[in-house]
Amino acid sequence: MITVLVVDDDFMVANIHERFVARTDGFEVVGSARTGAEALALASELDPDLVLLDVHLPDMSGLDVLAALRAGGSEVGVVMVTAERGADAVRTALHGGAMQYLVKPFEYDDLAGRLRQVAEALGALASGETDQESIDAVFGGTPAPATSPATLPKGLSPETADLVMAALRDSGELSAAEAGDRVGLSRVSARRYLEHFVGTGVAEVRLQYGAAGRPERRYRARRSTATT
Repeated sequence: MITVLVVDDDFMVANIHERFVARTDGFEVVGSARTGAEALALASELDPDLVLLDVHLPDMSGLDVLAALRAGGSEVGVVMVTAERGADAVRTALHGGAMQYLVKPFEYDDLAGRLRQVAEALGALASGETDQESIDAVFGGTPAPATSPATLPKGLSPETADLVMAALRDSGELSAAEAGDRVGLSRVSARRYLEHFVGTGVAEVRLQYGAAGRPERRYRARRSTATT
């Protein structure tokens, strides 16, 4: 079980993140902090495996929290979860050793996919010995093809997965409804394939906001996606 400390100054947002973590198999919330000082204290006290860390905190930047953790010798995994989109912040997080950087607002699947990637990376290091495959998992190298039958959830076929991925590559970016129209699937079925691709790291998703209503999820293949 991967233990998680949630750090966000907004009580409601922190609660949402805690529920998202609790929904994800293999992860458990062990604490929640509202300030940078509280985050550092709880990280020392609870020794979590992972910290979900906001950049904008009332007393100090989450990036300063990350730097303090590393300066103190902490090897805890850190996922930045923030509305901060600035390239300088992203660069600082990367150089500071953050494992992922997720921009708010997002949905459960966006966070769950990154948590699974973190779990894979932490698991790859657990034995103390590595090969190229485990090193790729840690550094975000080329993942296994999403359409491998062994990796597909129950109810998804490799043939249809190939069609959906081909449509995604050809179009650049698609919604679930558009993908379904291209390959003859319902929107719900197409979304299952697309979310699987996101979860395995061969596709990514962004939220497109319109004038009203819920944002639309738009999918695109990652550049490093392997062909089948």
